[in-house]
Amino acid sequence: MENINQLVNQLKACRECAELLPKEARPIVQISPKARIVIAGQAPGAAANKSGIAFDDASGARLREWLGVTKAQFYDENLFAILPMAFCYPGKGKSGDLPPIKVCADKWREKLLAQLTNVELTLVIGQYAQDYYFNNKQTVTERVSNWASSGDSMLALPHPSPRNNIWLKRHPWFELALLPQVQQRMARILG
Repeated sequence: MENINQLVNQLKACRECAELLPKEARPIVQISPKARIVIAGQAPGAAANKSGIAFDDASGARLREWLGVTKAQFYDENLFAILPMAFCYPGKGKSGDLPPIKVCADKWREKLLAQLTNVELTLVIGQYAQDYYFNNKQTVTERVSNWASSGDSMLALPHPSPRNNIWLKRHPWFELALLPQVQQRMARILG
């Protein structure tokens, strides 16, 4: 079995789908075998692609607020592994970024997840990640609203993008009922 450093080096050198990307391939990942929480997002955005840091934008600020964690905690690889469905910025579409390129999940996801033996919770963020993790045809709203029945090891969240402000206004229960539970869970796990 490859060790985590070898895998990360191979991933960062990967150019398998470079011809499909609007910019130079720049795989972004945050991982350590000690990580207790996995952020299973969609794909790095344009700002992350530029900086090389996952969630380095307004979405990241909102996600950290939702979780009730500091920036230092969030970027501590011994606490959080950030494993998107695709590791490079896929480009801009009509109503946001394009979907993650599927070859990434197929090639890297299981190998990287196998390195994580201390994970207590996986936060599955957005439709594309949820379609991968949940074997059902539910919408993001249905998956998020069923949070109490999703078990202790996985939790569906909407994407924290400012583009989802309308969704948040239509579903006030998310911030009123779910986020306090999420923050309590974070506090317990991060101790």
